[in-house]
Amino acid sequence: MDKVLGNKKAIFIFVFPAFIVFFLVAILPIFFSVYYSMLDWDGIGNGIFVGLKNYIDLFVNNTDGFSFAIKNSFILAVLSVFIQVPLALILAIIISKGIKGEGFFRTVYFIPVIISTTVIGQLWMKIYQPKYGLLNNILESLNLDFLKHNWLGSPETALGCAFFVIVWQYIGYHMLLLYSAIKAIPKSLYEAAKVDGATNFQTAIKITIPLIMPMIKVCVTFALIGSLKTFDLIYVLTKGGPIHATEVPTTLMFSTIFLQNKYGYGSSMAIFIILECLIFTVLIQKTFKVKNQI
Repeated sequence: MDKVLGNKKAIFIFVFPAFIVFFLVAILPIFFSVYYSMLDWDGIGNGIFVGLKNYIDLFVNNTDGFSFAIKNSFILAVLSVFIQVPLALILAIIISKGIKGEGFFRTVYFIPVIISTTVIGQLWMKIYQPKYGLLNNILESLNLDFLKHNWLGSPETALGCAFFVIVWQYIGYHMLLLYSAIKAIPKSLYEAAKVDGATNFQTAIKITIPLIMPMIKVCVTFALIGSLKTFDLIYVLTKGGPIHATEVPTTLMFSTIFLQNKYGYGSSMAIFIILECLIFTVLIQKTFKVKNQI
């Protein structure tokens, strides 16, 4: 292995094709977006260079609700980090204990992750449907008619309903990552803890969680970044409505570029999302590094 890793030519031959694809698909479009973000351009004619004006317009005298969209994405990020990941951790700990039907539960919780987001969006639209939706029908059967609501059509409930679906969809993803990390812990540690009289809760706090902290960091990073750049499920469920109640930066960017033909202004939103994700990734890395040192 040391001989293979020491062969720089072999490493270059194998890595270079993948790097070219990654550069063309991911890196190069970012540079183009940076350039477009400094133009007043409709995507067809000649663009007019305006410098940082588009970035300033995102926050100064803004009327399209970009700041409100950022707030919504932060709410989703908080829900994902402090609800989605902890629930996934609890499920992973319980299932990894070798309960009856372990494989069944592991599969069931992961199914929403592999189903198309469009399918999930359409499914939950039917569940939330005010007239024949499953949720309102259940409330009616329980004589709770006063709780029936137009869940996705009301600004007061649309945001929570859309975010609930997003958090629900990816719990299984984080659960499987944490589950695999827990399964890699030597059983001898748990046997020693059992001999010492440790309870399941103490074992989870003192052994499981500290040893899978690197995977928890990965899950927190994925949950946070995924929330900041979420688009597909919000777009399928509400398209950012009603009255922009569920608007997030990506849906606003989409409508700005492809519906309003403001390619320069929309590109500045895209670059802001990229920078936002990079900044939070660095903060997460530093936060977990400090915890490990403590």
